[in-house]
Amino acid sequence: MSGSTPSVVVVGGGPAGAAAGVFTARYGLDTTVFDRGSSSLRRAAFIENYLGFPAGIDPETFYDLAHDHAREAGCAVVDDMVTGVFETDGGFRVETQDDRSLDADYVVAATKYDWEYLDSLPADFVEDGEYEQFDASIVEQDGGTPLDGLYVAGPNAGVADQALIAAGHGAQVGRAIIADVRRADGYEGTFAEHYDWLRREENLTGEWATRERWQEYLDNAPDAPDDEELRERYIDDRFAKYVDAEEREERTQKAHRRLADHLDLGEETTD
Repeated sequence: MSGSTPSVVVVGGGPAGAAAGVFTARYGLDTTVFDRGSSSLRRAAFIENYLGFPAGIDPETFYDLAHDHAREAGCAVVDDMVTGVFETDGGFRVETQDDRSLDADYVVAATKYDWEYLDSLPADFVEDGEYEQFDASIVEQDGGTPLDGLYVAGPNAGVADQALIAAGHGAQVGRAIIADVRRADGYEGTFAEHYDWLRREENLTGEWATRERWQEYLDNAPDAPDDEELRERYIDDRFAKYVDAEEREERTQKAHRRLADHLDLGEETTD
C-alpha cells in the first residue's frame, strides 16, 4: 500500500465512477475521481428511468447531484483527463493531461469510450475484431481484472448501458475494493464484506443489543478474526450503524436542503 490510508483513483465521473467513489470514500479511503466531462450519458437528451426521479431528470442536474454526492462522501472530484496508468512496486501511478501525477493502490477504469490510458499496463484490454472494443471477458463480476488493484466499472465490464445499472455496478466495484482493504487488514470471509447502511436506534433491542452477544457470535463464526482489536472494531461498527430519532431528523432536513440547492424551484404554473 502507498500509505496508512489506501488510495483509490477513479477514471471517469459518470454514474459508475461516481458510485464507486462514494462507497470507497465513505469507508475512509483516499479517493480521487477524474472527470473530463465527456461521459456518454451527457449526450442524452433526458434521463427517464433512473430510480427516484418520477418525472425524469436532465443530465446536467443529474451530474451536479452525482458529483456533489461524491464530494460529500469525501472524494476529490478533479476536472482533468487521465492519460496513463502505470504499474509501480506498490500499486499504480496515474498521470493526467494537466501534468498531475498520483500514486494509487487501486484504480477504477469507469470510462466507456476511452481506455488508451491503460495501454502501458501488462494486460491486453482490447478485443480482437473488425472494430476495437474493450474486452469485457477479462473482467470479473465485481469489476476485478487480471491485475491486482485494477478494476473496471460500468459498460466496459459487460453490464448494460443504462445509467441505473452502471451506477449499481460502480457500487459493487466500490464494495469489492473495500473488501480487498479489509482482507489486507485481517478480515476474512463474510467479515471482509462491509455494509454501508444505517438502522433505527429503537430497533437495537434484545440479545443483539449487547456486546456480549456479538462476542459470542464472533467466537462461533469460523471466519471471524482472531485479533481482538479487529473484533472490537467490528462490534463498534455494528453499533455505530444505529441512529436515534433526532439524528434521523437532522439528516433528513440536511438531505432535503441539499436536493433543493440543485433544483430550479421557480414559480409553478398549471395548465
